Amino acid sequence: MPALSNIISCNFPSLPFPLKTQKNSTRSFFSLPKYPQLPRIQFQPPLRTQKNPSPIFRPINPIAPSNRRVLLQICHSSLETENPKDPVQDEGFSVENTKVGSDGNGRGLSDWGTSILLFALWGALIYYVFMLTPDQTPIRDVYFLKKLLNLKGDDGFQMNEVLVALWYIMGLWPLVYSMLLLPSGRGSRSNVPVWPFLVLSCFGGAYALLPYFVLWRPPPPPVKESELGKWPLSFLESKITAGILFAAGLGIITYAGLATGDVWKEFYQYFRESKFIHITCIDFSLLSAFAPFWVYNDMTARKWYDKGSWLLPAALIPFLGPALYLVLRPTLAVGSEDVVQES
Repeated sequence: MPALSNIISCNFPSLPFPLKTQKNSTRSFFSLPKYPQLPRIQFQPPLRTQKNPSPIFRPINPIAPSNRRVLLQICHSSLETENPKDPVQDEGFSVENTKVGSDGNGRGLSDWGTSILLFALWGALIYYVFMLTPDQTPIRDVYFLKKLLNLKGDDGFQMNEVLVALWYIMGLWPLVYSMLLLPSGRGSRSNVPVWPFLVLSCFGGAYALLPYFVLWRPPPPPVKESELGKWPLSFLESKITAGILFAAGLGIITYAGLATGDVWKEFYQYFRESKFIHITCIDFSLLSAFAPFWVYNDMTARKWYDKGSWLLPAALIPFLGPALYLVLRPTLAVGSEDVVQES
């Protein structure tokens, strides 16, 4: 029989009323329009069950297969055509195998939605930073920046201890994210490298990392055996690096925590007036908020979730939680499932 050129949906819903003839009698079947050699679809009389007292019309299709998983039944007709192959029935086409909510590249709608939300967040942050943040003390901001960079000598002014601690802890965050994103934060479905964003994060913090979060496509590519002994993985996978990072962060946060209440009040006043300090505080909050996700991503990539899942609540602690995970996580060893041996 020639292939079909029309598709007729045979999954009719339950009808709210019986079909009647001109004499108001119930018909036992429904006839299609009288086209040549078209099949006829017949309905059984309405049935009532104990669980569902409403009438149920069950179509009897003599041609479509009785596979209840098929959502779209194809009814063949004998319309004349010279093409023996219906494009709908091409090999590889299947209603069940078609991934709902994805584009041709296999990117799901949830991925698009997450990327759009992250891009909107990044755009809103950039607008807020340049247009809405307080900027009452620009001269003082320049002075603070020179003091923190040691570009200004000792003039007798004592810097706020909390501000100094915030400045140094922000210098450690790029190292934390480098150890989390290399190698498990790389994407195998995109050609966007992660290292330019990590370099820019040394100056721009989370404002420079958010564009990569938008473009990131998991899962990470496998690690080659030759990469483990080379820079930067040899440095980032080192337990010595993780231990020094955790100890430095603990000391800096302890230094800020021992500050008096007047110092914290002064810092809060700086936050309300200074553009530089205001932006830095938001940056610290963003880095702390995104870190638990990348801890989870690195943990699953190393197949350590069953043993290390208790560290996920600890990752919510700003800086110290992710740094503690870096100390305790397993290293990528030669011969493990995460490392591909080169032939």
